[in-house]
Amino acid sequence: MQLSPTKLERMSSESEKWGWQHVSIFGRFDKGSGTKRWKCNHCNLRYNGSYSRVRAHLLGFTGVGIKSCPAIDGSLREAFHILEEERLTRKKKLTSGSAKPSKRIRISRSTLPYTTKEDMDEIVARFFYVHALSVNAANSPYFLDMVKAIGCFGPGYEPPSVDELSDSFLSRERGRIEKSLALVRESWPHTGCTILCVGCLESMLGCFHINIFISNPRGLMYLKAVDIDDIDGADNVFSGVLGDTIMEVGPRNVLQIISHLGDTSKLSDSLMLSSFPHIFWSPCTSNSICMLMEEIAEMDLLKPVVLCAKEIKHCITTYQQFSPCSFNQNMEGSSDPLSMKFAPSFCIVQRIFELKRLLQELVNSEGWKQWKISNPDDILSIEEAILRDDFWSDAYLLLQLFEPFVRLIATLNVEKLVMGDVCDWRVQALEAVRNKGIDEGTVKKLEELIENRWDVLFSPLHATGYLLNPRYHGKGQTKDKVVMRGWKATLERYESESANRRGLREQLSSYWRLEGSLGDEDAVDCRDKMDPVVWWENFGFETPELQTLAIKVLSQVSSIAMCQEVCQEYDFPGPETSNRMGVERVEDLVFVRNNLRLNSQRNGISNSFSGAKNAILCSPSEAKTWDDSHIDQTKVTYSQSIHDKMC
Repeated sequence: MQLSPTKLERMSSESEKWGWQHVSIFGRFDKGSGTKRWKCNHCNLRYNGSYSRVRAHLLGFTGVGIKSCPAIDGSLREAFHILEEERLTRKKKLTSGSAKPSKRIRISRSTLPYTTKEDMDEIVARFFYVHALSVNAANSPYFLDMVKAIGCFGPGYEPPSVDELSDSFLSRERGRIEKSLALVRESWPHTGCTILCVGCLESMLGCFHINIFISNPRGLMYLKAVDIDDIDGADNVFSGVLGDTIMEVGPRNVLQIISHLGDTSKLSDSLMLSSFPHIFWSPCTSNSICMLMEEIAEMDLLKPVVLCAKEIKHCITTYQQFSPCSFNQNMEGSSDPLSMKFAPSFCIVQRIFELKRLLQELVNSEGWKQWKISNPDDILSIEEAILRDDFWSDAYLLLQLFEPFVRLIATLNVEKLVMGDVCDWRVQALEAVRNKGIDEGTVKKLEELIENRWDVLFSPLHATGYLLNPRYHGKGQTKDKVVMRGWKATLERYESESANRRGLREQLSSYWRLEGSLGDEDAVDCRDKMDPVVWWENFGFETPELQTLAIKVLSQVSSIAMCQEVCQEYDFPGPETSNRMGVERVEDLVFVRNNLRLNSQRNGISNSFSGAKNAILCSPSEAKTWDDSHIDQTKVTYSQSIHDKMC
């Protein structure tokens, strides 16, 4: 399709938003809203969105959750780009010439009657309250740096205008972040990387919103977000988005994809396999562990304990409504949100066990006896469970059984390398069961449950990591059929040539036999003293293909926990912000915001942002944070603490 100069001139003289001339509008979401329902006049496809999406569709922009128009050829698209450049030029002249500059707030000590620290604190607090900001933002290093910088500058400081914040300063900050991430990108060919996808359904916009992150040992980075309008065809659209992301990162640089998108993930896995057969599609390990915990809790031996604990919780909660002052303990406990969401059975039993002594004192109290008389429900069985030793012994056994699971969940972090650790956790869990005096039939059922569910819930890369992690050398992995089955699956997907797979198997034998540099005195001594990747970089040079595979596998993460934290903390800007700033500026805003957030987490200050987005006030007793030292201490004292309560 060709455009004559006359027609091009006529098009450019029309409305500033020339794209509306090429779509047919057939509805809008809200009166006065920029979000409309429209159909492209060229390809007849229908979409929801503002003019920013119309422009992206016609100009062929990617990464904004909308397809490029397939019916527009090169000459027409070039003409559209000319129209867009002219529109932006006119807009720039308008804003820099006749348009009034944004007002700047001038601060002068002479005009502000605030001289004490208390006066200044009230001003800061008022700013938080009027804009419904989380009080946790006061712990942000960026907030503290801002306050210190303003104080150092003095009373004559003028803050940037709205236009400057949404334009020049935003562009400058994105450029600075991209420059710092350049070093991360340079390491991808050596260590490989993982694409992490976290999505949610935006009901107000009628679209599927997906955040895409890239992880490797140099750090986790936010790449982009996309909106998928066609919910019914989300799997095909998502596969296209992933394909574009893989090509942007480099197909040989990507080892695995981890997503938390439900059925869309399963459908996209098969679609992606044909295009990128060497890339692994891995479930999120933290979610898989919690799912396995719940399946274990359904076993015949443990299910009665869980049901009894739930009945006790319900009964005590009912009593607290009758006499709130007699027993004011929180029945929910203080379990971390991940365990509460995916392992509620364990959390309930754990909390009931923590309250053992208080519960026994309660059921012997006069207040309980009077309430029991007036209560029509039969609570004798609840009393018996609380007072008899059988229930507490079974509860103790369940907690001991679950201890390895809880320990791994507490240490799972997207920044830490856990490939291999997950398989070692499986071995420890089964070993712990054997040491609890459980009958042989139950142990066998547990082993069968874990083995049958392992390949479904966990990536084969875990087995390969367990084989190649020098810390676990000589733990009998070659006799573990779950591990060797995962190693076989890894080779078949990682290397398509049979001869190359044979070479990797031969080099694995050299590793297990400690041949050459792998058996050097320093190599043996440093197995548990060096980072696994660093160990392979130093001692794996005589088995180069296995060295490359080991470095890539041991460099990967297995959980999207940190990505979920970022996505939950900050919502994607809505249509109002998108219409005001434009699609490109909104993308810049989200890119800058998420990467600054991740940078804070990398530097060990993630807790300064924790808390609900719009939580204004919180009780000091409820505002608990868990740093690494607390978690480490918990791991050390966990078994001892529940043992003490049994005595």
